[in-house]
Amino acid sequence: MLVHRVDELRLARGMVVGTTEANERSFVSHGRRNSVCDDPVQPDTVFELGSITKLFTVLLLANMMQRGEAELNEPVAHLLPAGTRVPCRNGREITLCDLAAHRSGLPLRPTNLQPSDRDDPYARYTADQLYEFLGTHELLLTPGDVYTYSNVGTGLLGYALARRAASRDYETLLRERILAPLGMNDTVIGLPPRLAQRLASPHNSSLDATPLWNFDVLAGAGALRSTAIDMLTFLEAIADAHSPVGGMVSSVIASRDEGGMGLGAPHPDGGTTIAHAGGTGGSRSSIRYIPQWKRGVVVLSNSNVDAVIDLGVHILDTRYSPLWFRKEVPVEPSVFTRLIGSYQISPGRTLEVTNPDGRLFVRHTSEATRVFPSSEWQYFYKALNAQITFEPGSDGRAARLVLHESGSDQIAIRVA
Repeated sequence: MLVHRVDELRLARGMVVGTTEANERSFVSHGRRNSVCDDPVQPDTVFELGSITKLFTVLLLANMMQRGEAELNEPVAHLLPAGTRVPCRNGREITLCDLAAHRSGLPLRPTNLQPSDRDDPYARYTADQLYEFLGTHELLLTPGDVYTYSNVGTGLLGYALARRAASRDYETLLRERILAPLGMNDTVIGLPPRLAQRLASPHNSSLDATPLWNFDVLAGAGALRSTAIDMLTFLEAIADAHSPVGGMVSSVIASRDEGGMGLGAPHPDGGTTIAHAGGTGGSRSSIRYIPQWKRGVVVLSNSNVDAVIDLGVHILDTRYSPLWFRKEVPVEPSVFTRLIGSYQISPGRTLEVTNPDGRLFVRHTSEATRVFPSSEWQYFYKALNAQITFEPGSDGRAARLVLHESGSDQIAIRVA
């Protein structure tokens, strides 16, 4: 399956899968760390984890609860400098549990995030900017009511917990409380030279190298890098009541009514699935574990194509089929010239089709995304779940396109 995804479909430069069952491990890897050297991806290759970091942030909250250093229903404002405004609604303050369970009402990203480098969007977002966002933002949802996935919410949680543990930053606190006790020495935020030599460089959907993501104040949302070996160590520790994290898991998966965060999902055959996925500008990751079965899987990839979650689901339980992916076919570069132009999809929305470097790109907003041919007139995205069909006019050039996205077809007429 990895050969098919890496070599034939070109969904990543390299991928690694690690499984554990009753603490018996197995690894399968295929592909390269990057496009420059021939170093193969291996179980100890370092990948960006992205949002899997959030699971560690939640466990850090559970650890501090055990120590009596924080309370689940404590307002996050109590962990921030005196006088800091945190938005509330209908008299309901945002609690640590709200942040952990994505029920804070905060948006996916802070509204004042305006990165100077779109390839590394969170790198220069500081604590002062976070305070500015909190001080001006008005909630549209009451905290605790509705699940709304939020990077800024979990990033705020990690920052607040580090403040509560005085004179420790997020990474130092996480290493002291979770990573070091588990022996996860290859799980880091800052890359030391010994790990930089084993890094799987991130890539976009064209498999061109793209920068690593770096984080400042929102590190708790997605800053960690790790290996398949370390992630299996983490999963196995979840099911071990005597491990440094085993006693914390119950508060993570228990429902809010039971005094927990409600982050576990019941499996149809019994047990609770603990799962999380992550993505950066050039990496994808997925972990799934059922503690009662002592069965888990980690899948890591060094591209931004979503080709890891379905694989993990299938490997954990083969009754679930993996996804089918379209395969790129070769076409003459001259074919693209008849497709170039502007296509109006609605009065306020125009798609720009361009052909730099012999590749076809479609600009939806401010960012152009590459599309790949499945025939001379049909194209698909690897980074998005969408396809485009071009329809020829009487002059042989495309007269319109049809965008197939989210189960609907939208027609755009060429206007230039």
